[in-house]
Amino acid sequence: MDDNMDESPLYLFDRMFAEKMGIDIGNKPSAAYWRPDCFGPDLFAALGNDRPAHRWLIIGPERSGSTFHKDPNGTSAWNAVIQGSKYWIMFPPTAQVPGVYVSRDSSEVTSPLSIAEWLLSFHGEARRLPECVEGVCRAGEILHVPSGWWHLVVNLERGIALTQNFVPQSPSLSLLSEVLLFLRDKPNQVSGFARSISDPYELFASRLMQEQPMLLERALEAVERKQSKKRKWHDVAGGDKECRQDGATGFSFGFCTDDDDNEPTADASIT
Repeated sequence: MDDNMDESPLYLFDRMFAEKMGIDIGNKPSAAYWRPDCFGPDLFAALGNDRPAHRWLIIGPERSGSTFHKDPNGTSAWNAVIQGSKYWIMFPPTAQVPGVYVSRDSSEVTSPLSIAEWLLSFHGEARRLPECVEGVCRAGEILHVPSGWWHLVVNLERGIALTQNFVPQSPSLSLLSEVLLFLRDKPNQVSGFARSISDPYELFASRLMQEQPMLLERALEAVERKQSKKRKWHDVAGGDKECRQDGATGFSFGFCTDDDDNEPTADASIT
């Protein structure tokens, strides 16, 4: 591993390391490690053995790492460095990361560059953005990756790390609502569940209903508020072409009702 000269060295993720090594994880005397208490309850724990792949042992040489991505299923994550050191550069969900191109539905992320090429071509520009967060994590340190944040990571030396995805119980339940929205509205992007689970959203919601019904009710209310805001923004910014009387397709503030054929509407347009 020390003699590797590849531009993009192999970066190994093992999601079955605990089972292979026969180690215990959690708050028990025999545990090899446990999830840091500072992150609070992990609501995905309600899924028990049905939860998606969520923890990995990661090993890689110097220069290995991951290109820009978001963590799966709308989850948050923590990453603990056991050996070595890692450089991280991160951006909030809505940031336009230089050199990273995302499809409209966020199902495809294109970055036609290796980590080295991105660093050479876009690193300086990215660091000047006010949203940029960067730093180095060394052995014994843990980094929190918030839900939806873009991040790139590269090993500065050969390293070993542990990482785990989770669903935190924030006071507003905004993070839980994001996961529920993701599972419900982006089924083609959901990953890590067993093939036998046909509807991860229904499974997660039903388990929360059994264990914490009031929590689920509040989270679904947050989901509805977010959906309502999106609908209002669509109505204002996008308009509805079928409501236009003149056939134009420019920006429109329209007030459309079921009686539009019979009643005049207030419509100011820029074409």
